Amino acid sequence: MFTGEYNHTIDAKGRLIIPAKFREGLGEKFWIAKGLDGCLNAYSDEEWEKLDNWLKSLPSAKKETRAVKRFFMSGAIEAELDKQGRTLLTSQLREHAGLTKDVVLVGVGDKVEIWSAERWASASAPENIEDMAESLGDIGFNL
Repeated sequence: MFTGEYNHTIDAKGRLIIPAKFREGLGEKFWIAKGLDGCLNAYSDEEWEKLDNWLKSLPSAKKETRAVKRFFMSGAIEAELDKQGRTLLTSQLREHAGLTKDVVLVGVGDKVEIWSAERWASASAPENIEDMAESLGDIGFNL
């Protein structure tokens, strides 16, 4: 399980250090894809396979299904770590997430989210978190 929040920077070549705490869970090779809310998601092979199987199970005749498949799969990369624990992010992925220099990596259970520091500052403190938690209570979410 991935937890925690880590601040890093992307170098001029587009390389990002993956925190040591996340490296073990992701493995030597892992997947990075566009995420919702303007971030990137990093998945272990096991979690990527789950996502892939779920996408394959959706009815391809539906327009929404095709759009969701394109969104997640079109920019996805199989990532590797170099000896310094860095991975190279494509310009397409960096553009999607607005990544330029300051980056925040966040463990969210089954994956790692990669955010621009600016977007993370907005996303991590929603003004209506109490309302969100209350509405999730309707489906059994309790703290």
